[in-house]
Amino acid sequence: MSDRTALSWIEIDERALRHNLSALRRLAGPERELMVVVKADAYGHGMLPVARIALDSGAAWLAVFDVAEALALRAAGIAAPILVFGPTPRNLIRSAAEAGIALTIASPHAVDDVAAAAPAALRVHLKLECGTNRQGFLAEEFEHIVRLAGLPGVVVEGAYSHFADIEDTTDHTFAMQQLRSFEERVAQLGRQGVVPARLHTACTAATLLFPETYFDLVRVGIGAYGLWPSKETLVSVKQSGREPVALQPVMTWKTRIAQVKTLPAGVTVGYGRTYKTTRPTLLAVLPVGYANGYDRGLSNRAHALVRGQRAKVVGRVMMNMTTIDVTDVGGAAAGDEVVLLGSQGDERISAETMASWLDTINYEVVARAEPHGPRVVV
Repeated sequence: MSDRTALSWIEIDERALRHNLSALRRLAGPERELMVVVKADAYGHGMLPVARIALDSGAAWLAVFDVAEALALRAAGIAAPILVFGPTPRNLIRSAAEAGIALTIASPHAVDDVAAAAPAALRVHLKLECGTNRQGFLAEEFEHIVRLAGLPGVVVEGAYSHFADIEDTTDHTFAMQQLRSFEERVAQLGRQGVVPARLHTACTAATLLFPETYFDLVRVGIGAYGLWPSKETLVSVKQSGREPVALQPVMTWKTRIAQVKTLPAGVTVGYGRTYKTTRPTLLAVLPVGYANGYDRGLSNRAHALVRGQRAKVVGRVMMNMTTIDVTDVGGAAAGDEVVLLGSQGDERISAETMASWLDTINYEVVARAEPHGPRVVV
């Protein structure tokens, strides 16, 4: 399936998404709720279609980064519980409250904003600082949490934290220290009369590795989209003696050949003349570039798939165009479908492969993929 109105588009494999959610749901167990993270346009996969499939697949919660994302979900008719992870400006607190959106409160300043906004009813989740050292209440700031809990209409529905070093290592000593710190801070809150109904710390990596992190709900992001958080996470699962969950990638990023031309040996291609042909070359022009999230760092390094074969990117990736060498792809022609990320025939360009070309992580690859193009559920 393709979108004939677009020059570049993302296809979402519904079966793979449902498979991943089912596998992660089984890990979490029936006694816990599943929260699917759909921030950043569902890690580039399309927030609305992913949200609908996730809820239909048994997710109880959705998570976003900002109120605008949450309000967009509400405007689309999604009534499920939504948690905003990021900060919320004071002027949007009432709108969020009226839409039944739960907000993260992570600082004394945020408590001041809630008090000033004075919403009639507001559900909040407390972000507790346990060693990541970004958003979150420090232990010495808990008096402000007590003040928050005493505000009219405020319900402290949850408390959570996030691990700093659970994905990029096979030594999880620090993660376990953070878990103990979280438990101590929750106990401290209890002694001060604040008892959140839902506790949560488990991201995808924690869900795959440590049942003791599950508490009342698990938050799955990258795993829902069929990607492992890191090689280290996969190694850690294998070292534990467990069979790794068979995650299935959900995203395929496609475009089409716009033009094919024959070049002689010894001519240069593209801006900066960074590539010179060494033989008569069949060059294909793709209508996608760094403005579409196809990073300039892929210049003269990446491959795309044409007719089930790899074709090397030659020359610089431009703002809206990229050129590939299709000399060895039999019959390549204008209009042919090209896979930039995903599978075609027996070949595959994985998010991890593209990340290695760019010296980054699979999260960034999918989150930045074609921000302007449609998401097509297949």
